[in-house]
Amino acid sequence: MSYGPADLQRDLGVPRETCERLETHRALLEAWSKRINLIGPRELEDYWRRHALDCGQLVELAPGALRWIDMGSGAGFPGLVVACILADAPGARVTLVETNAKKVAFLREAIRETGAPAEVVEASIDDVAPLPVVYDVATARAFAPLPRIAKAAKPILDRGAVGLFLKGAEFRAEIEAAAELGWTLKVEALPSRSNASGRILRIEGATRAGTSEPDPGQ
Repeated sequence: MSYGPADLQRDLGVPRETCERLETHRALLEAWSKRINLIGPRELEDYWRRHALDCGQLVELAPGALRWIDMGSGAGFPGLVVACILADAPGARVTLVETNAKKVAFLREAIRETGAPAEVVEASIDDVAPLPVVYDVATARAFAPLPRIAKAAKPILDRGAVGLFLKGAEFRAEIEAAAELGWTLKVEALPSRSNASGRILRIEGATRAGTSEPDPGQ
């Protein structure tokens, strides 16, 4: 049996209006993916579980969080899904950071069509993260291995944000790789409601030994 909007409403407790916004996102993905590489047909068929539930579960892990920043948003995962869920929360704002111009164009249209409380920044997260803006939560999915995420997110985490990073079955290896590269992470691996073998890495702090050494680019 396929997973659909009614299942999402039940599992995340979101209203029908949220599912309508997400359906608009799904329909735009279907239309745009015929022209640019956003999402594969099989992934689109499983949008509600693989994407909406996977990304939407982050919101309940950060109750009351209003300012979010999503690193490498791509097709809107998880940032735009989070914004669709937070659309009725006063003061909510999700910053979507993306370098690919075509994906930026898609995200801007998706924001217009869904009415989600989000903005797109066409830049590298390495240029955005040091800016003196305080966020409640930093997110990423399919952006980079954990050591690279730690490097990119550190300035944001240093200003008090919590990191919620979606990872697959390789999450333990990524944590070990970060440690081998000198990272000390205050990390908790939380179970995923959409992927039994995956985890959500909740990170509340990141420090690195030997930061004066050249970065290995990971």
